Amino acid sequence: MNAALFLIIGCAVLVVGYIFYGGWLAKKWGVDNSRVTPAHELEDGKDYCPAKAPVLMGHHFSSIAGAGPINGPIQAAVFGWVPVMLWVLIGGIFFGGVHDYGALFASIRHKGESIGEVIGDAIGAKAKKLFITFAYLTLILVVAAFASIVANTFKATYTADGLVDLEASAANASTAIISIMFIVMAILFGFFVYRRNAPLGIATVIGVIGIVVCMVIGLNWHPIYLSYTVWMIIVGLYIGVASVTPVWILLQPRDYLSSFLLYGMMILAVVGIVGCHPVVDMPAFTGFYDTLAPSGTSLGYMFPALFVTIACGAVSGFHSLVGSGTTSKQLDQEKDAKPIAYGGMLIECALALISVCAVGYIWASYADGTTTTPTVVFATGLASMFSEVFGDGCYNAVYSMLILAVSAFCLTSVDTATRLARYMFAEFFVEPGKTREDLTGWKRVITNPYVATGITVVAGVALGLTGYAKIWALFGAANQLLAALGLLAVCCWLGKIGRNNKMFYFPMFFMLIVTLTSLVFTIKAQVVGIMAGGTGVVWCYIRGIIGVLLVILAIDLVVEGIRALGRNKKAAAKADEYLALAQRVQADFDNFRRRNEGVRADAFAEGQRKVATAMLPVLDNLERALAAAENADADALKTGVEMTRKQMVAAYEKLGVTPIDRLGEKFDPNLEEAIMQGTADDGEPGTVCMVLQKGYMMDKTVLRHAMVKVVPD
Repeated sequence: MNAALFLIIGCAVLVVGYIFYGGWLAKKWGVDNSRVTPAHELEDGKDYCPAKAPVLMGHHFSSIAGAGPINGPIQAAVFGWVPVMLWVLIGGIFFGGVHDYGALFASIRHKGESIGEVIGDAIGAKAKKLFITFAYLTLILVVAAFASIVANTFKATYTADGLVDLEASAANASTAIISIMFIVMAILFGFFVYRRNAPLGIATVIGVIGIVVCMVIGLNWHPIYLSYTVWMIIVGLYIGVASVTPVWILLQPRDYLSSFLLYGMMILAVVGIVGCHPVVDMPAFTGFYDTLAPSGTSLGYMFPALFVTIACGAVSGFHSLVGSGTTSKQLDQEKDAKPIAYGGMLIECALALISVCAVGYIWASYADGTTTTPTVVFATGLASMFSEVFGDGCYNAVYSMLILAVSAFCLTSVDTATRLARYMFAEFFVEPGKTREDLTGWKRVITNPYVATGITVVAGVALGLTGYAKIWALFGAANQLLAALGLLAVCCWLGKIGRNNKMFYFPMFFMLIVTLTSLVFTIKAQVVGIMAGGTGVVWCYIRGIIGVLLVILAIDLVVEGIRALGRNKKAAAKADEYLALAQRVQADFDNFRRRNEGVRADAFAEGQRKVATAMLPVLDNLERALAAAENADADALKTGVEMTRKQMVAAYEKLGVTPIDRLGEKFDPNLEEAIMQGTADDGEPGTVCMVLQKGYMMDKTVLRHAMVKVVPD
């Protein structure tokens, strides 16, 4: 398979998926850019802080990427490039993209709260507490693992005499000093952009140049050499401070600038792959069982191993925690959710495809177990392709940059995970419809941001210094269980609000089956280990118990979710019934209105005809009077007009029109209009003493008020 063709075809499919399927999701869910996002509605300058789309994309992508889209595809390559490619493309477009986009969208419609709160709203309080407990413990494991990875990247190597091996430690020391300088530069970037309103474009150019300068300095000057334990403590202190610091100070600018490391890494990779365009000798398909086992341990059967091993490159539960935990609190506009969440997932898919190209290029050394560490495989494969195009002299520089980029992403992921854990720790104690401000006593104390962060950091660092590696094997299943539950949460919520949620059904149930199958295999392996005995039997018990608890958790939440979906379905059916009834009532009313309008029109026309008919004799007599007046005297004319008047009065009487004639009676403003004032001699005070113009009534309605002269009171 040609690596360049492999990458081009894969990226083309991802672009098509983003345009068409991503656009369809936005339409079906009702993404509305006119709505105010939580970042603006609840802006506090600390956690809720609007960010421009490119800046937020940098944070989101840097947080979700880490080493996941690199490690997973490389490890799963033992099944061949075809299964990996298919799962990355299908999973990314129809599983991961839907999961990430849905989680972010649901969160912004819940005031930036976590996916746990979405579950509480859509499924119930019990489900919320179960999910948050599971997610928090998973985040502790993430903090432990990623902090350990960072510390291992920074740590010094010691000789047998206990002295620092400067030559062996140089690369790690360079990575450490570059990372420290990078953090300082990010703080300065945030200060000038957010507090001095520096143009983002200019600041970005300066920031990227600063990254290069930091790398040059760090490669040539790296005076700090510390042990793994010391670095773990330092990393713990850093993530503790970073997770409570306002996002504009560090999180936003650091992750934004970090993203350029990733973009640069991917650009280098694409240039190397396209420029070298090698034909990789990795098999298209090796079989349904991993017999290769380059690391010494088989992944087992392709199902479920493929779908658990490749997480971040296809679908990952951790993404829903990031999207609903930090990204939703910074989203400027709803339309930004698609490129950031759905687009960010597909960029990860592209990175996964690049990882396949990297392992394919050095397949021989990977297959025989010579080079098996995923990060090293990734950097070695891409640096080799790049140097083949531009010469061997650039190998070391490209290799170092790639390793640095992976380390930077792990660092961004670990403090994001700490902040997320702090949010979820507090949410566990907050009842629905309440906020932390409503808490009292010990609950208010332990949910304090500083206290919650301290608990999280101590637990994570302690686990990282002891036995996290013993239970890390469960992380893949736990992470994918998070994905299944995230899909379940958004599915139930969309159903509750009456939106299309059918696109969640298959991904949700598929990931549940994958997770449960993987956990059953894990439990079986632990039982075998317990039966065999030995020194590791205690950890077999621990892993087995955790595996059983995860299965129980999954089944419990699934049952609650199915009940919620059933309630939503019944509610939807009832709503449809009420809608149909309302539509029938509306139709009946419309018919009545149309009939009534016809009756009213006929009645009005009939009334007009009656009035016209009644006035015709009056018109005839007026014409006769005028004709007679030409040859008649005044008395005859007077008589004719009088007869006509009487005839008109009679016609009005037939229509129910009567004159208002209340001469000598008490003045009534409802019937008369006083336009003149008489004297005391004209009659009793307040009475009508003269009618200047008659008024008329029809039934009880005044057609015209009488104009009268009134005796003053």
